Amino acid sequence: MKIQRLHHVAYRCIDAKQTVQWYEKYLNMKFVLAIAEDQVPSTKAPDPYMHVFLDMGEGNILAFFELPNSPPMGRDTNTPDWVQHLAMKVDSIDTLLQTKARLEADGIAVVGPTDHTIFKSIYFFDPNGHRLELAVDTGTPEMMRMLDTVKWDMLNEWAQTKKAPAHARWMHDGTMANA
Repeated sequence: MKIQRLHHVAYRCIDAKQTVQWYEKYLNMKFVLAIAEDQVPSTKAPDPYMHVFLDMGEGNILAFFELPNSPPMGRDTNTPDWVQHLAMKVDSIDTLLQTKARLEADGIAVVGPTDHTIFKSIYFFDPNGHRLELAVDTGTPEMMRMLDTVKWDMLNEWAQTKKAPAHARWMHDGTMANA
């Protein structure tokens, strides 16, 4: 079996209409589908929901469930806020900076741009408390080749030591002269 592509990623939301409007306004996503049921199709549980779908481009769909009869939304309190996030690719640094300006103009806090050597990104929260990242690739083909060469060595070392391997130290210490 080979996975063809991402069908959709689904998160919970507080208010489906507000969520659709926010993603349309700030991330230019098109609202493409709404499904509402009083019973969960897979489990037959009596639990009404609104399931909305937004187009992220190239067939990638971001979906949300509003669950009015469930307890208030929470998050995994054992995982730091910066870990759980959805990262989406944009086409340019200009798009990244324009989006940052639009978000900040409406009072939405934005972290970044952060330079990750092979991409730059900004971070912010949607109205449901989901952390989002917009990223633009900046790495060269040689950088990507260098990272590909060491990926298994890094993973194997991490699996044994649980300490950050130094195989790609060049990404953070300024020694990228050959990259």
